Order: sequence, then structure tokens, then C-alpha cells
Amino acid sequence: MTIHSTRRHLLGALGAGSLALGAAACGSSDPFSEEEAEGGGSDGGSGSGALTIGSQAYYSNEIIAELCAQVLEAEGFTVDRQYQIGQREVYLPELEAGSLDLLPEYLGNLLQHYDSEAASASPEEIHGALGEVLPAGLRVLAFAEASDQDSYTTTSEFASTHSLTAIGDLAGVDEDLRIAANSEFDVRPYGPEGAKEVYDVDVTVVPVEDSGGPLTVQSLLDGDVQLADIYTADPAIAENDLVVLADPESMILPQNVVPVVSEKVDETAATAIEGVIAQLSADDLVELNRQSVVDQASSADIASGWLTEKGLL
Repeated sequence: MTIHSTRRHLLGALGAGSLALGAAACGSSDPFSEEEAEGGGSDGGSGSGALTIGSQAYYSNEIIAELCAQVLEAEGFTVDRQYQIGQREVYLPELEAGSLDLLPEYLGNLLQHYDSEAASASPEEIHGALGEVLPAGLRVLAFAEASDQDSYTTTSEFASTHSLTAIGDLAGVDEDLRIAANSEFDVRPYGPEGAKEVYDVDVTVVPVEDSGGPLTVQSLLDGDVQLADIYTADPAIAENDLVVLADPESMILPQNVVPVVSEKVDETAATAIEGVIAQLSADDLVELNRQSVVDQASSADIASGWLTEKGLL
């Protein structure tokens, strides 16, 4: 079973509450098309001096990108927004090619993209290692307290039935285990191969292409799968009483939010961006995500409200 959809197409299908979608997504099938580039930016166009900010095809990542965009505009920078681009295999080449100047990333996943053999490490160690593996012209700024981990998440009923508290406990479950996740999960270091190597757990990926969103959650709740890769800052976890299985061997590296920037991001711009990152706590990110998923607020409104509250606008 493969499920393809966009956040915008899901509003009517899933209704309100924890499975409702925010209005944050505003991307197109081709964020780098000439037509869209001419319509972006704070001055009606990207311009040669604009900073181009991208986001993953993930509402939470777009919110973080918008936080950065608004503080940069407050500092007088022209910003060209290119949101909802896709996953790492799509947007990192755009960063490397200079088509993007800033994109919010996540420490462990970013490191393992460039070094698939990266071992478990602290956020500080991962941040340092990124300085050694990123391509020329790219660098990471300071990372946030807030993180948004991939996870092996299940229902409270399944966890209770099989006495599950950690990923390794799945080895004792006498079922063919399936996990709903983006198709890329199948080749991630913490996907099926990692689960087998680290925890001796056999699991098959059921592709659900909404980045841990409502279709992924619904697949778990409907019993189509026993597990789901739901990002840990998602309010759906608490609202549906889901259980994130512990990862004592740190198979999934720390995934603190970290901006990746090009050489066009100067000291003034970097200072403004790091002002946002310094105040972005784990609780803040969950609340920002809740406003999108539950309140269906736009990323622009969510960002301006938080930045004003924090005294950054």
C-alpha cells in the first residue's frame, strides 16, 4: 500500500481535531519554476540580493523556515520563499547548487545523509562533525533545544498487549511488523536494516508519503500497520495517546533543529536566524505544530505570533 497526497488535499478527508491539517503548506510541484520565483520575496520578486529560504515538504519545517524569513525581513533583507520542496534527496542538491540560501534541518539526519556510517553522538558532537562533511559553500548555524525525532511509535493498546516500552521489545512480537513511513525510511540508517542490526527487529515499511502526518497517523489508528514514523514534535502523539518506543541504543541520532545556510548568509543574517534558534524550545515546537494541525493557522500567522511573543519582531 502506497499513499500519496498533499496537506492541502487532506482537510476535507480527515476532519477537525488531531488529524486535521494546518494551512501552512504553500508550495507547488515545482518550487524553482520561473513563474513562482517571480512571485516570491518580500518585494514581489527574488532579486539578485534576495535570500532564498526553502523548507521540506513538512508543515513543521515550513513554520521554522517562516520564523527565519520574518526575522530576516525585519532586518531589511529581501526573502524569496520556496517552501514544501520535498525530502533531503531533492532539496540538498538545490542547497549545494546555490539555488537555496537557508533551510531548517535536523542534526542527525543531516549528518547521516553525508556520512551514513556516523555513530551515535551528542548534539554537540554531531554539530561539529557536520562542519567536516558539508560541501563547500554550506555551513550550519547554532542548533536549537527543539528537536523533531523520527520514531517507532505505536498505539497504547498494542504497546500494552505486547509489553512494549522500547524498540528492542518488538523482537518478541510474533507478528509481521509493518511501519507506516515515507518511502525514504526504507533506506534510512534507522529503517529496517538499522532495526535488524541494532535491535534484531524485523519490520517492513508501508509507504505513506505525508512525512508522518495525518495519513500516517490514521494508518496506525486504523490498524493497517502496528508502527508509524511520527515525528516527536507532532501533537498527534499526545492527542491520540500514542506510545513512542524508547531508543536506548540511539539508533536514531539526535535531531535538533539546525539551519543550513549558504555563503550569502552574512553575519547580520546569521545573528538574526540564531536569535530565533536560541529561543526555540521543545515545548515551543510542539505548540507551533499544534496551531497548524489543530487550529489550521497559516505558517505566516503562527510565525508572527511566536516572534512577537518572544520579542523578536
